[in-house]
Amino acid sequence: MERKKTIKVKVGSVYVGGDSPVSIQSMTNTDTRDVEKTLAQIRALHIAGCEIIRCAVPDMKAAEAIKDICAGSPIPVVADIHFDYRLALKCVENGISAIRINPGNIGSVERVKAVTEACKEKNIPIRIGVNSGSLEKDILERDGKPTAKGLVESALRHVKILEKLNFNDIVISIKSSDVPMMIEAYRLMSKECNYPLHLGVTESGTVFRGTIKSTLGIGTLLAEGIGDTIRVSLTSDPIEEIKVAKEMLIALGLRKQGMTFVSCPTCGRTQINLIKIAEEVEKRLENCNKNIKVAVMGCVVNGPGEAREADIGIAGGNGEGLIFKKGEIIKKVKEEDLIEELMREIENL
Repeated sequence: MERKKTIKVKVGSVYVGGDSPVSIQSMTNTDTRDVEKTLAQIRALHIAGCEIIRCAVPDMKAAEAIKDICAGSPIPVVADIHFDYRLALKCVENGISAIRINPGNIGSVERVKAVTEACKEKNIPIRIGVNSGSLEKDILERDGKPTAKGLVESALRHVKILEKLNFNDIVISIKSSDVPMMIEAYRLMSKECNYPLHLGVTESGTVFRGTIKSTLGIGTLLAEGIGDTIRVSLTSDPIEEIKVAKEMLIALGLRKQGMTFVSCPTCGRTQINLIKIAEEVEKRLENCNKNIKVAVMGCVVNGPGEAREADIGIAGGNGEGLIFKKGEIIKKVKEEDLIEELMREIENL
């Protein structure tokens, strides 16, 4: 796939857009005013693979806490702000890496100018975030309901406010919980501007449904070369968002680092407890950072052959299994020892 070249924006130590890799984001669900809990979650997310983290800033106490959060965070922090421009100014003062705010919602031009000037001084980008639940009344009245064109129009209104103030350090998101609408909106926006796009399906749901919706929406656009940074929104532990995002990027070939895991769906030839073995191996390799492909296959008929491109794997037999590397069998192992033997071989790679 050929990615669309967008303007490159610097979010702390991470570049978004241009020739930069697609970055992974999440959002803390702790009380931002609780610095220690928020930092603990950020560190855990960083270990899981998160590269940019967003924190809600609902009041001035939270904005004050941002100073210590930014100082202790291993990754760039984005302040999520609505309506009150003073919170944005305080976050800029306290070391934030980016601001998420809609300039059309924070009052007079003077207030917007105050924010853009503060951001310019410290090279802090602004993310404009529009979603189907926050469209302007006139757009909703005209269209009767949220539409992809309405989302794009709304976002461009906010963009024009910043451009009139000579501020172009912009990232755009136009999210919807409706996957087809979300896809259409980002396609339209990609044609309208060269600003980097933050992809996401908003309010996608729990891990099961949310993963499916996010993968369809974000994955479709990434496969078309659209999108510069992503956030998988799930009603769950934010670490689950990172797991899904990483797998999505690896599956599309947009990430070369990290473990790729494949397993067969089982059939009547399977004579070992493949589902249990596959789940355990996947769990044991959750934090594996080796750039390897691991396969867990159900039988010796197609196992090594179908997984020939795997660096290492299992092919099940009758109460036993074969360990293979690059399609070549290296040993036969009893079923109860398969996992440990596989893990030992992976450690030695």
